[in-house]
Amino acid sequence: MAMLFLAPGLKASSWIKHLRMQGPEVDLRVWPETGPREEIELVLCWKHPLGELRNYPNLKCIASLGFGVDHILRDPGLPPGVPVARLVDEGMTRAMSEYVIAAVLNHTRRFDLFRQDQSQRVWRPRRPLHAPEVRVGIMGLGTLGRDAAAKLRLLGFPVAGWSRTPKEVAGVSCLAGAERLDEFLSRTDILVCLLPLTPATQGILDRRVFSRLPADAYLINAARGDHLVEEDLLAALDSGHLAGACLDVFRTEPLPESHPFWNHPRIVVTPHSASHTYPAAVAPQIIENFRRVRAGQAPLNAIDIDKGY
Repeated sequence: MAMLFLAPGLKASSWIKHLRMQGPEVDLRVWPETGPREEIELVLCWKHPLGELRNYPNLKCIASLGFGVDHILRDPGLPPGVPVARLVDEGMTRAMSEYVIAAVLNHTRRFDLFRQDQSQRVWRPRRPLHAPEVRVGIMGLGTLGRDAAAKLRLLGFPVAGWSRTPKEVAGVSCLAGAERLDEFLSRTDILVCLLPLTPATQGILDRRVFSRLPADAYLINAARGDHLVEEDLLAALDSGHLAGACLDVFRTEPLPESHPFWNHPRIVVTPHSASHTYPAAVAPQIIENFRRVRAGQAPLNAIDIDKGY
């Protein structure tokens, strides 16, 4: 039986190298050279052609090549009853927290404003925001959100978190459910979105959410571009209600050259680079899952398909 690498937009060579090092016994194939499709038991996916997964009658697991699984769940032809697994990796988690911290400090230490001053050759000392007085709110308290919250607390920021269901994180004020969202937003000076993308969270960063934030709040979105209603963010920035935003993900990627985000003075654009998947780090996890599903066991890091994460 075989594993299929199904990621048309990714360079396969590094993945194949490290997967074969970890599982030399595995029959590893690269789409579209599938061989007999009934032999495929596990598919490694990243933005696969919609409908392709239904072509493998003996599929036992669909595995994402990243933290997110929304690119898999958007497929209307998803085979029923087949578990979907995501990757969980300490290095990816650390990288995301580094990105969030960098974005927070870029704002509180006024580096965004210093860059504008530099472009105008203006010497203008600015007083930084004092960490204990800047309330950070993290939307999404999964692996990524919990790690970022813990590290921001070590820097002296008061941190709150909001999630769909109740969570407990040491030192973090945790709120849950739609009925607590406004309360969470009202005490958030820097809003960080690390939510999974589901039908319930698509477009959640909208005009209503921005209006519930305090004046001069700042947005960091490192989750998915479809969380953000881009027109509403521009309106909130141009009205002066929001102080700025740092965005790593966008509805259309690469971000079109004509997009207004590129030239907006209060938006930092990064090219979906907050956290990368390193084949060498996650290959052992993938091979372990292949061996588990072949043995009739549940895969590691399987998601709840009904919840979307």
